[in-house]
Amino acid sequence: MNRVLNREDAALVVIDVQERLVSAIDSELYERSRRNIIVAAEAAGTLKLPILLTEQYPKGLGRTIPSILEALKGKVYETTEKITFSCARNESFLYTLVRTGRRQVLLTGMETHICVYQTAIDLVNAGYEVFVAEDAVSSRRIHDHRLGIEAMRDADVRVLPTEAAIYQLLETAGTPEFKKISSLLR
Repeated sequence: MNRVLNREDAALVVIDVQERLVSAIDSELYERSRRNIIVAAEAAGTLKLPILLTEQYPKGLGRTIPSILEALKGKVYETTEKITFSCARNESFLYTLVRTGRRQVLLTGMETHICVYQTAIDLVNAGYEVFVAEDAVSSRRIHDHRLGIEAMRDADVRVLPTEAAIYQLLETAGTPEFKKISSLLR
C-alpha cells in the first residue's frame, strides 16, 4: 500500500452531486464541496486521471449539477446511473473502475455518511487504496458529515483536503501541469 496518491494509479470518483439532492445539503458544506470537486475535476483532467461520475436514481434526484458538468467538459469521464448507495455494488461502475486499471480511488461527492462512506468501505474491502477529499464531500447535516469522515478514517480510508490530494498527484513543482493546477488552488 502506497499511502500517497500516485497519478499513474489514481482515479477520481464524483458521487451523486445532483440537482434535487443539493437543496437538502448543509449550505456551507455544499458550497465548499462543490468548489473543491470542480478543482479536483480540473486537476484530474490536466493530469489525465480517469474520472468516474455517478448519479443516484436520476429520474427522481435529477442529473448532475451544471457547474460540475461544466468542469468535466472536455475531459474523459464516464457516467454510471445507480440505485445502490455504494458505487461499488453497481456492476457497471465496478466494470468501469476495473477497466481503468487503477488501484487508488479519490472520492468526492455526496452524501459523506451514506454513498461516499459505503463506497469507501466496499472499495477498501475489494483491495483498493481509498482516499476521500474531506472538503469535497458533504451531507445534509454537519454532524453526519463528521461521523462519516471519522468512520472512514477508522476503516483505513485516507482522509485529506483536496489541495493535499492534488499536490500528492503533482509530486513536483515547475512543470506545466503544476503551473496550470496551482492557479486553481489560490
